[in-house]
Amino acid sequence: MDSSHKQKCLSTNLFFFFLLLSTNLITLLLSSIFYSSSSSCSLNPITTITTTSAASTSNHDEDHLPPEFLAFTSAYQLPFGFNTNFDSDTMLAPVGRACTQFPVHLRHYMSYNVNGSCPDDELLAQKLLLKGCEPLPRRRCRAAAPKNYVEPHPLPASFWTTPADSSVVWTAYTCKNYECLINRRRTQKGFDDCKDCFDLQGRESSRWRQTQGSGLDFSIDQVLAAKPPGTIRIGLDIGGGVATFAVRMRERNITIVTTSMNLNGPFNNFIASRGVVPLYISISQRLPFFDNTLDIIHSMHVLSNWIPTKLLHFVLFDIYRVLRPGGVFWLDHFFCDEEQFEQVYAPLIESVGFNKLKWVVGRKLDRGPELREMYLSALLEKPLNNSW
Repeated sequence: MDSSHKQKCLSTNLFFFFLLLSTNLITLLLSSIFYSSSSSCSLNPITTITTTSAASTSNHDEDHLPPEFLAFTSAYQLPFGFNTNFDSDTMLAPVGRACTQFPVHLRHYMSYNVNGSCPDDELLAQKLLLKGCEPLPRRRCRAAAPKNYVEPHPLPASFWTTPADSSVVWTAYTCKNYECLINRRRTQKGFDDCKDCFDLQGRESSRWRQTQGSGLDFSIDQVLAAKPPGTIRIGLDIGGGVATFAVRMRERNITIVTTSMNLNGPFNNFIASRGVVPLYISISQRLPFFDNTLDIIHSMHVLSNWIPTKLLHFVLFDIYRVLRPGGVFWLDHFFCDEEQFEQVYAPLIESVGFNKLKWVVGRKLDRGPELREMYLSALLEKPLNNSW
């Protein structure tokens, strides 16, 4: 009897257990259905609104951009599909991030007849570039060119001969011929970048030929002697004016590319006419060279305290990047005031990791000693070993 009673109790308990379990499962199922239904009702409209808003914003942004700019910057399918080098099946054209921040300038720059002649708008293009629209978007038109171009002087005569006026489109400049540029230091008031650079028989004729004065003026031969003969072969001059540095190096069978802007003068045309290579980029642009490739980089005056400190730090590390191990950076007449030099710039330069081959500090007195301005000329070497 006890056994029968126990079996009956066990059956009853199992019945209630399964009943309770079933009830909980039904409750859970109903809750899930309700939650899912509520979620779909509440979230989908938000998602839709967000998507619509994003699309609307995107369309609004594109509305004020010129069609040719959109044509250039759109993603294009590669003709043969996925490319392992691109890791993509599409190609995007690079343009400066800031281009779209100046829609009026951009619209003027990108307004032209496709397959026709580009506007004569060098000044506008340079303004865009210096505002951060770098690289500039490509255009599908023929760039303005001199009407009666003549062949350049042959090498090596071209190194020290003023080019023909007909080699330049003069629209963007105050001077309309090279004679004006050569004489502007004597005839024009106010500031112009590298005001006497175009006079190849003046100060340019003696630059970097010998060490002078306080030792701040290194000569090219002095710098080359710091490295084994023949190991300085290729390099870059940042902000190199009319490329006299590159010409001096070319006379020693060393190839130098010169970066320069056309600040109220046809610097790039002049450089090319001399028979060396110009590179039309601003100081803000990442150097277009691969890591560990150049033997020497030179910069005179351009890298100084007018550049925001953090940006200068990026520039110095970019120089370090493209120099090969054992390559040298010739920092030529960097200027700042005395307090800045001790507290900011000397530590900043030293933080990059160069070895100091030469480090000469002197007074900059052209604007008066009361300003307490300093020059630094330094020859800095990327370590031959353990440079990373």
